[in-house]
Amino acid sequence: MRRIIYLLLFIVSPLLAFSDDATSALFKKGNAEYAKAQYKEAIASYQKLVDGGYRSVAVYFNLGNAYYKNDDIPSALLYYEKAHKLSPGDEDIRINIQLANLKTTDKLEATPEFFITKWWHGFILACSLGTLAVLSVLLILAGALLLILYRFTQSVTVKKVSFYSALALVFLGLVCIFVAGRQADYFDSHHEAIVFSGSVTIKSAPTLKSKDLFVLHDGTKVDILEHNNDWVKIRLSNGNEGWITATDIREI
Repeated sequence: MRRIIYLLLFIVSPLLAFSDDATSALFKKGNAEYAKAQYKEAIASYQKLVDGGYRSVAVYFNLGNAYYKNDDIPSALLYYEKAHKLSPGDEDIRINIQLANLKTTDKLEATPEFFITKWWHGFILACSLGTLAVLSVLLILAGALLLILYRFTQSVTVKKVSFYSALALVFLGLVCIFVAGRQADYFDSHHEAIVFSGSVTIKSAPTLKSKDLFVLHDGTKVDILEHNNDWVKIRLSNGNEGWITATDIREI
């Protein structure tokens, strides 16, 4: 049932994102300000949409671009990553994340993934939930229509073709639902954040008196492992772990 709800939300949400005139006008205002290189004004316009609860790839991506142009790299990465979560297969978002990361201080070499794990993650993240939702609905509806044709046609050949085609389409629709579920689980289990402090010392335990481990700088992305009051245990892409105060990061 949770998978069905996810799919319905990702079909409906793009239709509602700019459904009212005020929201659409604010988005267009931000675009116009960005086009005129008025990046601070564009940020303010896009941020109003985000603060109002809108979850849109376009808003997140444009807001990330405005922050990037305003030389606020941590904020740019935060909203690029938010856009990436909604549309993980988008090449423009991926490229902009790479460009923004070139401007960060910490250059970390990621721990290599097992090739099957890497392939699987690439497969389930190739399309957005919205795309998978639309595909699953269209495929299952097409399969249902072919089954109706199978029921009422008198031709034996048409019956065979429509029946097996319907099974194939329904199966592909169910595969889309399955992949959407795996993608939702992936993002549910991967809680990440961006470091926003210019320079922060990572501790061995959730106390200021604990041992210093290493230093991170703003713009670095970290995995969140657990929370302990005002502290957060994090893991870096190279496998290093430690504790950071919650005020030094912003969750994606």
